[in-house]
Order: sequence, then C-alpha cells, then structure tokens
Amino acid sequence: MPMLLPQTAKISDNASAGVPSTSPASDAASLSAGDLAEQTVGAAGGDKPTGLRGVVQNALDSNPYFSAGFGLMALGVGAQVLRRSAVHAATLAQRRLLVSLEISSKDPSYLWVLQWMSAQSARQAQLAKKPMRGIEGLASRIRSHELAVETKYEQRKDGSSTAEFSLVPGPGTHFFRYKDAWFQVKRERATNMLDLNSGTPWETVHLTTLSRDRDLFPLLLSEARQLAQQAQVGRTVIYTAWGAEWRPFGRPREKRLLESVVLDKGVKERIVDDVRAFMGRGKWYSERGIPYRRGYILYGPPGSGKSSFIQALAGSLDYNICVLNLSERGLTDDKLNHLLANAPERSIMLLEDIDAAFSQRQQTGEAGFSANVTFSGLLNALDGVASSTSQRILFLTTNHIEKLDPALIRPGRVDLKEIIDDATPYQASELFTRFYHDEADLSEDVFVELRDRLVEDIETALQEGSRVSMAALQGHFIRNSAKDAVDGWSELRRMAEVDAALRASAAGQASARFASSP
Repeated sequence: MPMLLPQTAKISDNASAGVPSTSPASDAASLSAGDLAEQTVGAAGGDKPTGLRGVVQNALDSNPYFSAGFGLMALGVGAQVLRRSAVHAATLAQRRLLVSLEISSKDPSYLWVLQWMSAQSARQAQLAKKPMRGIEGLASRIRSHELAVETKYEQRKDGSSTAEFSLVPGPGTHFFRYKDAWFQVKRERATNMLDLNSGTPWETVHLTTLSRDRDLFPLLLSEARQLAQQAQVGRTVIYTAWGAEWRPFGRPREKRLLESVVLDKGVKERIVDDVRAFMGRGKWYSERGIPYRRGYILYGPPGSGKSSFIQALAGSLDYNICVLNLSERGLTDDKLNHLLANAPERSIMLLEDIDAAFSQRQQTGEAGFSANVTFSGLLNALDGVASSTSQRILFLTTNHIEKLDPALIRPGRVDLKEIIDDATPYQASELFTRFYHDEADLSEDVFVELRDRLVEDIETALQEGSRVSMAALQGHFIRNSAKDAVDGWSELRRMAEVDAALRASAAGQASARFASSP
C-alpha cells in the first residue's frame, strides 16, 4: 500500500534536488521569507547602533563614572530649567497680582510718606505692648529692624530748644498693614548719585501690594499729606531756593499775629484788604484772560517792619513764604524763572532788598563771583511769556526805591506801592499801648500821661529832622518799663541820630563804589 508524504517534504526534496521551480509566485514567496528570516536573525543577534548614538551608548555601558556624570548633568540642566521657569512664573505672577509705587526723594510726597511711616511704626510699637491675637497681633509684632533716625528741634518760648527723635524705616525691606492690606516697603539709597545742593544721596521708596488693593495708594498718600499739614497748623513754613527747587528752611515758625506789627495809620489795612480782594477774584482773572498775579513793593528805611509785616500777613492768610535772594551764587535766569513758576502752593514770594541785587553785580572780590541773574532775566521772570500763570503774590522790599529802574516797578509788575517809614506819633502810641497797657502797677491816668509825653517827643523829633526806627523803639520798650522808656527818650534819640549818620555814610560809600565800577 503506497505511503503519502507531506507536501512540505516534497517541496524540500525538489529544492534539494536542484529542480527549478516552475511558479514565479512561489519564488517571490520564497525570497521574501528568506529576507525576513535574515532580518530576524540579525535583530536577535543584537547588532549595536552606529554613529554618535553608538559612541554614547558604548561610553555609558563601559564607563560607570561617565554614566554618573551624565546623570548629574541631566539633573543640573533640569534644575536650571525649573529655576528659570520658577523665576518667569514669579515675575509673571508679580506683574499680574502685585502693583508697585515708586516715590523718589525729589518728590514732595517722599518726606510725607516717611513721616507717615514713622507714625505707623510708633502705633505698631504701642499695639505690640497689648496682648492681641490673630492678624492684628501678627501685624503688631512685625516691626522694622533697619531703622533711621530723624532729629528735629523744637524751640521753646524762652529761647531754648528740645530735640525730638523720630525713628523711620531705614534702607532695606519692611512690611506694614494698612486698612486690612499688607504692604511691602523697600527703601533704596543710590550709591553713585548725590544731590549736588545738599550732598545727600538720592533715595527711592517702593510700596508694593496686591493689585486688588491699588486703590489704597491715593488714600495712603492723602493721609500722609494730611499728617504733614497737621504738623504745620499754626505755623509758617519758610522756603529757600536750593538750586532749582524750593526746600523748607529750618523748622516751621509760629505764626506772627498781624496785630503785633504796628504800621502807620491805614497802611496795614490797605495792603491786607487788597491782598484778600485779589485772592477772591481768581475766576474774574480767568474769564478775562489776565494772568492771576499781583505784585507789591514795600519801601522805607531799615528796621521799619517791612519783613515783619510780610511774615504776619502770611500767617493771617495761612500762607507760607518763599524767600529768594537774587545775589545767591549759582542762580541764573533760567533757574529764577523756574523757581517763580514752581513755587509751593499757598505761598508768598518775597524778594528782599531788591535795590542791592544788581548794585554789585560786577564785583568779583572776596566773593569770587558775579551775579548771574540779569536785569532782563528778572523782568521776564516776573511777567514774561514763560512766567507762571497760576496764582502768585509777590512782595518786593527795598530801602531805596529811587534806585530802582522804573521798568521794574511799573504797573503789571508792581500793582501797589506802600512806604513803611520810621516811627510816627501814631505808631509810637500804638506800640506803647501794646507794651504797657496791661501793666499791673500802672494806673490808667499814669499810662495816658506817659503815652502823651512819648507822642509829643516823637512829634518834636520829627519836626527837628530826627527819626527813630520802629525796631529801635521796640528794643527800647523791651529793655525798660513804661516810665523809664519815656524818661530815656533823649538817649534813644541820640542813638538813633548816630545810627542814621552811620547809615548815610555807608550808603555814600556804596554809591561811590558802584559809580566807579566798570
């Protein structure tokens, strides 16, 4: 019985016997299977990659140190990427979530904010003494550890002074809480930039809080300004020029009563009424296109009370005073124009002894410099095209109005001229009353008799050409009682005549020097 062989064996026998295949499809199938088998065997045999990948793979497999270093490098790169990502994320979050306010030491609000922060520090110090819990307790315990001291002097009525020390946040970073919002304060001091006028470095204060609390910035600044104004209630601030900006000169001074300055009859009332009328006509000036400014000149001999009256006037109006010295070194026409156009609000501009401002402009002796302000520059600053259009009250004082150029005191630059002269009988009577009317050991009859005697002496002296300044008369009253003051009138008159002779001699010498100067 014949045996059947499997088909696969038959095919194998034909191939081994060298019998060619009669089917092309069978040949293609046979070749494809062989190629696939060869590739499979090659892959199973573990052929290694070539090129850069192969070099790295061989180094990692053969050198464990290289493998460890490669791992550390990967960790470092990853850490750097994470750090930069964190920085970018923090910067983005800060821009999106935080808002910062920069306050430069050039800005007036800089001192207000420092004083306000000093008050906040004092308040937190008081709160820290009380047992508190929660957010309020935390806020009271967070204090600044980098402090700076500000020393202020308060003058007593007896002439002595006391020192007041205020601790304010120094350069560095501080935190405080205001109206349920946290603020970061960063005070920075420039090391390579100085204020050329004072020699102090420029500083900036950065206040940072959440964007949702940005509306607290105006409230904080307004509160700081109100606090600064409260410290000046009942006082007059004197400003002087430092370069091209105004700065307070010393401590604010006690307001001087207008009644304490005795001028001739009707003079004080006339000036005060004119100033008050001007202050109430801002809309009238604006509607007619007229610059809202008014100028006054007070002229008369030294010691007659010109500067004292201006100080008392500023106190009665609740104004400050900006004193400008035209002979100051470094003051130029441009700076003068800038100062007059950017005076602090509610201030009276005062140019004292205007007659002496240009009398020695060519002198280069001991001072070593000549005045830089020109006469034309002064005129342009007063009412030129670039002059200020905001409210301005300007007072000029001079001892010799006859020496002034008519262009300086023409209408539009000077609107009211008033002479403040030596003591008249009316002034002597009023000043005597202010000093001695309330003396306990002086009866009314004796007081009237002494006052009438003094008035007669003043009238006689004036008729004889002898004059006494109000400053000399006031000093005489300060040193003596009522009776001694009247009895010592002859001595006061003699001293006044000597003083007048010395002043006349000095004025003559100054005129001779000015006439002989090139």
